[in-house]
Amino acid sequence: MTTKPTTSLPRTERPDAPAYLTRHLSRQAVPSARDSDPDDERDESTPLYLRRFRERAGGDEVLYDGRVVGSSRAWAEVTRTKEIVPERREELTQVDCDIYLVRHGETQGYSTESGLTPLGSWQAHRRGQEIARRVTDDMPVELLCAPTNRARQTAEHLRRGLVDNSELFGRAPRIGVIHDDENFRNFEVRTPQGPRDVTSAYRWYQREMERYERIGLGERPGWLVDVDRFWGIQQGGGDPITHWLTMPMLSFEPPVECVKRFWRGILTARERTGARTIVVATHSGPIRAFATTAMGYDPGEPFNTEFVRVRLVAGAKGALVLYRNRVQEVCLPDENLLPANAEPRFEVTDG
Repeated sequence: MTTKPTTSLPRTERPDAPAYLTRHLSRQAVPSARDSDPDDERDESTPLYLRRFRERAGGDEVLYDGRVVGSSRAWAEVTRTKEIVPERREELTQVDCDIYLVRHGETQGYSTESGLTPLGSWQAHRRGQEIARRVTDDMPVELLCAPTNRARQTAEHLRRGLVDNSELFGRAPRIGVIHDDENFRNFEVRTPQGPRDVTSAYRWYQREMERYERIGLGERPGWLVDVDRFWGIQQGGGDPITHWLTMPMLSFEPPVECVKRFWRGILTARERTGARTIVVATHSGPIRAFATTAMGYDPGEPFNTEFVRVRLVAGAKGALVLYRNRVQEVCLPDENLLPANAEPRFEVTDG
């Protein structure tokens, strides 16, 4: 009986570790990147991104101007510029007062001193419900409005929305009554009858224009020409507020004067009341001028019940202005540059 020679088969088990594990163990055996020689970092077998990650993983302290910044390097590198470091929670800015400059709701028309439409009332009520999310128990809330029907009705519906959702959330803020504030009135136009809101001057403008066209009294006065241009842009489907912001008109209150009035109203309301939240129902033109001055560019016309939020910083002469996902830090204006009262600061003469 003959036996066949046995064929030796290759062994399939491997006592050595896999290649990736071998490289990992070899890396673990060498000193850390901070203690190793810089020449060792030139090992081409290790990807560059991994070598850089290990350099940052040492937990080294972040320095700025030679001083240690209380943050980690990963936190500091959130921003593109290394010198800007996010604030820690205990270092966040303390806000003393929140002011909401809310545009009025949809109105029945601008040719008369009319109130809100049903949609405008609903818009204001919904905005009040939204602001109610930011109030807490026993927080005093002040409500102010411009002395016009559409602004006053907006303030009333804002207050109803605040009350409704505060009860829904189980909170009990101290919501005050509504007060008119001349500082937050709409921009005005100079007429022979004195300064008038640009809307309330419409009837006087229409009557005078008809008189000049019927009788032919000659040259129209300057205030009538300015108002005719303003309302002509409105009737043509254009943007009269852009015209007011960019084109000097001798008969109209300048935008910067409206901004000064608003700052006076904000600072006066802050001093007069201890409210942490102040809601102001006002008009789009001054709100847009206010935002333009703070942002450094024209961010556009606010929609009905859209607001610009002003957050006054406690213990500092600064504020944060928030509008359409942009935040701008501004210095409070010098009180000597602000109007001493709510009276118009431009000269009123006959046309």
